[in-house]
Amino acid sequence: MEQRITPAMVTSSTLTGLNSSLSALERTTEELSSGRKILEPSDNPYGASQVIDLQSELDGLATYESAAENGIAWESTASSAMASMNSAVQRVRELVVEAANGTNNQGDREAIAQEVEQLTETIKQEANTQYAGQYVFSGTATTTAPYLQGEEDEYQGNGEAITRAVGPSSTVTISIEISQLLGNGAASEDGKLLDTLRTIASQLRGGTPEDLEALSETDLGQLDANLETLSSLQATAGSRIDQLEAAVSRNEGLQSTITQGLSSVYDANLAEASIAYANEQAAYEAALRAGATIVQESLLNFLQ
Repeated sequence: MEQRITPAMVTSSTLTGLNSSLSALERTTEELSSGRKILEPSDNPYGASQVIDLQSELDGLATYESAAENGIAWESTASSAMASMNSAVQRVRELVVEAANGTNNQGDREAIAQEVEQLTETIKQEANTQYAGQYVFSGTATTTAPYLQGEEDEYQGNGEAITRAVGPSSTVTISIEISQLLGNGAASEDGKLLDTLRTIASQLRGGTPEDLEALSETDLGQLDANLETLSSLQATAGSRIDQLEAAVSRNEGLQSTITQGLSSVYDANLAEASIAYANEQAAYEAALRAGATIVQESLLNFLQ
C-alpha cells in the first residue's frame, strides 16, 4: 500500500528541520555570548567535573596568595618599625659616647638623659606599630599594645606565633618576638634594650665617676649587644619576606598553568564559534526561504 505524503506531513517535517536549525543557532549564540562551550553539565559530564576540580584548585591558590601578600605587608610593617628603632638606638649610642668623653658638665648630661628618655619612648611607640588595626609585635594578642607609654616597661603581649598558610601544608611565621629585644625594663634587670636605656638615663643623671665609667664600658657594650639582637630580628623579617614573595610567585605560576587548563576545557573557541554561527545563520535563513516555497497554504491544508 502506497503512503501519500500530505501537506501536513511536509509542514511538520519542515518545522522540525527549522526548529533543529534554530536550536543549533541558539546554542552557538549562547557560546559566543558566554564564552563557554560547556553551558550545562550534560553537555560534557567529564569536562564539567574537570572544571569543578580546576576551579577549586584556583580558589585555593587565590586564598594562599592572599595570605602570602598579607604576610608580606605585615612583615614589611614590622621591618619598617624595627628600622626606626635601629635609628633611635644608634642615636642613643652617639649620645652615650658623647657623654662619656668627660668634657660635658652635669647640665649637659641631664639634657642628654632627657633625649635618651625621649628616644626610649619613641622605641616603645614603634613597638606598638599596627597593621590593619592589629599590633604586629604582640604575638597572638593582636588587640593589646605590647608596651604602655611612660615608665611602665613590662611587655604586654605573648610569645605565641602568628602564621600564614601559603600552600598545602606550608606555613610561614610572621610574628616577631620583640620582647627578645626590648625585654621588661629596668625592674627586670634583664639586660635588654629598655633595661639598658633606663640604666643609661639613670647613670647620666647620677654623674658620679662610677656612672661615667659604666657609660663608656658596661653600657656601650650592652647597647651593642642589643643592636646585634635587633639586627638578627631584622634579618629574620627579611628572610620571611623572601619566603612569602617566593610563595606568591609560585602560586601565580600555578594559577597561570591551571587557568590555561581550565580554558582549554571550559572556554569556547571564539573563531570556530563565529564561523559556525555564520554558517548556521545562513542555513537557517535558507531553510526559512525553502520552507516558505515548499509549504503552500491553501484550503486543502485545512481539509486534511
